[in-house]
Amino acid sequence: MTTTQQIKSMKGKQKIVMLTAYDFPTARLMDDIVDIILVGDSLGMVVLGYESTTKVTMQDMISATEAVARGAKKALIVGDMPIGTYENEKEALENAKQLLKAGAHAVKIENKPEIAEFLVKKGIEVMGHIGLTPQTITSFKVQGKNEEDAKRLIELARACDKAGCFSMVLECIPLNLAKVITKSISIPTIGIGAGIHCDGQVLVTHDILGLFDAFKPKFVKRYAEIGNEMKNAFKKYAEEVGKGKFPDDNHSFH
Repeated sequence: MTTTQQIKSMKGKQKIVMLTAYDFPTARLMDDIVDIILVGDSLGMVVLGYESTTKVTMQDMISATEAVARGAKKALIVGDMPIGTYENEKEALENAKQLLKAGAHAVKIENKPEIAEFLVKKGIEVMGHIGLTPQTITSFKVQGKNEEDAKRLIELARACDKAGCFSMVLECIPLNLAKVITKSISIPTIGIGAGIHCDGQVLVTHDILGLFDAFKPKFVKRYAEIGNEMKNAFKKYAEEVGKGKFPDDNHSFH
């Protein structure tokens, strides 16, 4: 199984590959391909049909993490802490422990280096997340474009590094800023809309497979159109059932 220590050792040497998964079959398919599986609160939008990630509950994350853990035996599993579940140290510890019990090897939190430090001291591995943080930022636009915001993000990244995070997600920031941050901290950076200079990359699996078409961010590259394939299969099935062609003799018992 991939460990957080192995992920840290990849900085500047080998690109880290991370994708999201929320269920058993997806986790099993990607397990020996990716380094990290993120059980992201993005499941709220791409699986549960919420308008944002802010409605995702701890139980949603626990159920998804349990399913992923049944399918993944090699990749490092990181569970997202939903909004409102790490407002203070006591709450953060209780909820992080629930994700670990569900099968996660580490948790991810947005911003809050002080909470990250507390969890790390309690023996819990933490992945940081700065830049466009969907739990608290309602406007989906590039972060850190002006000097003041860029400086704030650099300082926040250093604080998360100092807090003991084993890695950090940089979301939707200029590629040159991501390069500066990557060079200024000791832990690996994993970009999503943050350019090529990060130590690794992550995308939402449903985005790269064409399974979520509500909107498509600029940084998303489609690697397949599984959504169209599924619709074609549904249509073919409906057609054959409607015309009495299915089930045929080969799919019936005698």
